[in-house]
Amino acid sequence: MKRFACGSMARCLMPVCLVLACLAPSVPVRAQNHAVDDLKGKIFDARMAKQTFAGGLKFCTELDGKHFYFQARDRVLDLEDYHRSLENLAKQQVFNPEKHRPWTEQDATERWEQVQKQAVSDQANCQLVASLPALEKQLGELEKNPPAPEKKN
Repeated sequence: MKRFACGSMARCLMPVCLVLACLAPSVPVRAQNHAVDDLKGKIFDARMAKQTFAGGLKFCTELDGKHFYFQARDRVLDLEDYHRSLENLAKQQVFNPEKHRPWTEQDATERWEQVQKQAVSDQANCQLVASLPALEKQLGELEKNPPAPEKKN
């Protein structure tokens, strides 16, 4: 009876041991898969930025966080100059076509905050697109070279 119990116990534990044996070497593989997936995500983001920000890419040397890409005119504007212009629009109460009324201080402040964020975003898009070749090269190397098996002591 003891023999039968031990035999059935061994049969019950055998699948557990097989599962553990299969999972142990896959830990570095999972880490590499995570790194590959991470890189693929960054590459996707860079390609999307390249498509959606195509007009502004030619101005990347100027997009330093102090300037932003004004898509309507396909040009780069200085933040400080734009801020002064917004203040003047509000002071003179020039018609604001977006709001269908004259510019107010609040409108100018909202637009100022918006273009400041845009300047940061434009700079980040340029950096992301510039990193695309390096990211693609890194992905190619990761996919070419499988991880070395870990040494056990």
